[in-house]
Amino acid sequence: MSNHTDLANTSESMADYTQELENSFRKIKEGDVLSGTIIAVTDTEATVDLGYYAEGIILAADYSEDPSFSLKTDVPVGETIQAVVIAEDDGNGNILLSRREAVQTLSWDILEQYLKEQTVLTVKISEIVKSGAVAYVEGIRGFIPASKLSLTYEENLDPWLHKEIQVQVIQADQAQKKLILSARELLKEARAKEESRLVSNIQAGLVTEGVVESLQNYGAFVRLSNGASGLLHISQICQKRISHPSSVLKEGQKVNVKVLAVKDGKISLSMKALEDVSAEEIHEELADLPETESIGTSLGSLFKNIQL
Repeated sequence: MSNHTDLANTSESMADYTQELENSFRKIKEGDVLSGTIIAVTDTEATVDLGYYAEGIILAADYSEDPSFSLKTDVPVGETIQAVVIAEDDGNGNILLSRREAVQTLSWDILEQYLKEQTVLTVKISEIVKSGAVAYVEGIRGFIPASKLSLTYEENLDPWLHKEIQVQVIQADQAQKKLILSARELLKEARAKEESRLVSNIQAGLVTEGVVESLQNYGAFVRLSNGASGLLHISQICQKRISHPSSVLKEGQKVNVKVLAVKDGKISLSMKALEDVSAEEIHEELADLPETESIGTSLGSLFKNIQL
């Protein structure tokens, strides 16, 4: 049994040795895409073990297009990478490689897959440009329009510099070298889920405080105390008929509302219903007065029997 094991190990060793020998004599030419392991990193270059007769060298300028990229910080020893041969000899007996060219060759396929699968990516904004921001994905420069950074249009983008955000690829065009990213769709989805959760905690009949968020021709949207948003239809704002909510309400105003209904994730609100309740209460109080008393009773007659 031991002899069989020894023979098997010897066979594996010979196969490995033969493979290494073949690799060492394999003719490498410019344009080849090679895989290797990072074995050393300096400020100016990374050394790659290719398993060949010579080691590979990648200069900092040939590693990434990202201006904020740092070999020492961003390239860990032991990482397996792919790079393109740009010179068979760098003058010192090493193979000169380009990680950038390999990225350009291989990354677009990955980006197209991200687009197809709507993969959620975490990126760091490295640059602010006219009407948007720049972030790198798989070494490719991506553009995030200002309208796609958040749920509202951002005028001042400076606070976004170096900020990490989640995005999706919405366009990947290798021919035009155009990569467009967006955070907006993810934020809308997250907001919708949160709204659904908040609405599920609201029941018809609830009386609560809210803040007027926006005014529309047909009513006002009110943010309730628990964070959910509901519609206060123009017909439910007050007893009298009004032509526009702005004649009674203004944005930012605090109001008390009653929840009329919760249906299909939407909340219907009313201020008018609270006025109706108040009117009913007043009517009930007046109805409870003794028959000998009238609505026009003077204060003097009301208090004549009270002893101080």
